[in-house]
Amino acid sequence: MRCLRGLPGLSAAISTMTRMNANSPEQPWPVSMVNQKIKGWIERLGFLWVEGQITQVNMKPTWKLSYITLRDVEKDLSIPLTMNTRTLQNLPTPLRDGDRVVVYGKPAFYAGRGSFSLWVTQVRQVGVGELLARIEQLKRALSAEGLFDPRLKSAPPFLPKKIGLVTGRGSAAERDVLSVAQQRWPAVRFEVINTAVQGPNTVPEVVAALQRLEADEDVDVIIVARGGGSVEDLLPFSEEALVRAVARMRTPVVSAIGHEPDNPVLDLVADVRAATPTDAAKKVVPDVLGEQQAIAELRQRAVGALRSWVRSERRQLEGVRSRPVLADPLLPLRRQREVIEEAVGRKDRALGLLVRDMRSRISSLRAQVNALGPSQTLARGYSIMQVIPRDGSGPAVVTTVADVSPGSQLRIRVADGSVTAAAMAVERAPGAEASDTARDNAATKTDEE
Repeated sequence: MRCLRGLPGLSAAISTMTRMNANSPEQPWPVSMVNQKIKGWIERLGFLWVEGQITQVNMKPTWKLSYITLRDVEKDLSIPLTMNTRTLQNLPTPLRDGDRVVVYGKPAFYAGRGSFSLWVTQVRQVGVGELLARIEQLKRALSAEGLFDPRLKSAPPFLPKKIGLVTGRGSAAERDVLSVAQQRWPAVRFEVINTAVQGPNTVPEVVAALQRLEADEDVDVIIVARGGGSVEDLLPFSEEALVRAVARMRTPVVSAIGHEPDNPVLDLVADVRAATPTDAAKKVVPDVLGEQQAIAELRQRAVGALRSWVRSERRQLEGVRSRPVLADPLLPLRRQREVIEEAVGRKDRALGLLVRDMRSRISSLRAQVNALGPSQTLARGYSIMQVIPRDGSGPAVVTTVADVSPGSQLRIRVADGSVTAAAMAVERAPGAEASDTARDNAATKTDEE
């Protein structure tokens, strides 16, 4: 069928024939003419090789001709085939629904009943090796486009609100996913869509189911599940149309096709690959018992950690409380007061010593002053004579006979008082004149210099 996609449309051919032959409401074509023109155009196509999948074989040994339906492997399109019954019976392997084949035939139009068919003369079944080679080629092409990039994949939520399940009706995969999921989390919700999981209807039905689940806002993750099977049975899950549809999905998709050794292309483009449908349920649905045990364990660890922290804080608090500063909060004040009192005592003692020392020095200096002072001299029997000037100024001590002249009023101080007297005469001591002359000469010389 892939070979027919590039052919010009039938409507264009009819339009061309309409222009070549007058046609109007007054000159309509009869059915026979239309059928003949269409037959002539179709049969000019010649022989074609067409690939597809067998969906229906109508054959009876008594029939001369057998009728087969060939379906596109990616889209919901088909074409009828007509084949000689004997040729069909002589095939090395009988045709079955779901077989991938390449047929060689010529398009034919039966004017009698206005039907189209492909008259087939050869049928070649596509072998497993060729199919696997095509799958590998598709993998390389999609990988080069980046469809398998891990950065494009999304992780399913921890606890989805609703899980979409695409699987065969009444299949073991459906039972496994539902039973395991309900055992792990009884309140889990599913939106199950049953589709074909092998054969030509698989790709369009699965794609339609995915689009339906994608439109449901409550669906948080989608599981595509199928049990094990042969390579031919799992081929639809390696078709390019399905793979690209999954790559465009925004909702995370879990691929659970076949068993562990099976590896369709869907596994590579899906957000999560599960080895089996049971494994898919385990990866999507959390285990309520396991989560409860984990929560209980975490609570125990939290309680233990909290108690350990409290014990540690208590020990630290007790260590702080046992310190002298907290055992007796006034102790530092008393110690500081003792230090201050001791300093004040030392200060007082030092000041007392200093005062006593100063007093002793003062007494010593006083004794020295008294010993050298006039009073002590007077006490020893000496006296101080002062002359009282006539101008009324204060008395002056007489140190030389020159300070006194006869008749000068004198004041003589003794230890117990004073005596007022008058100078009767002044007499210089012998030798005093020479001394005075020498003293005067020295003074004069000094003044001259």
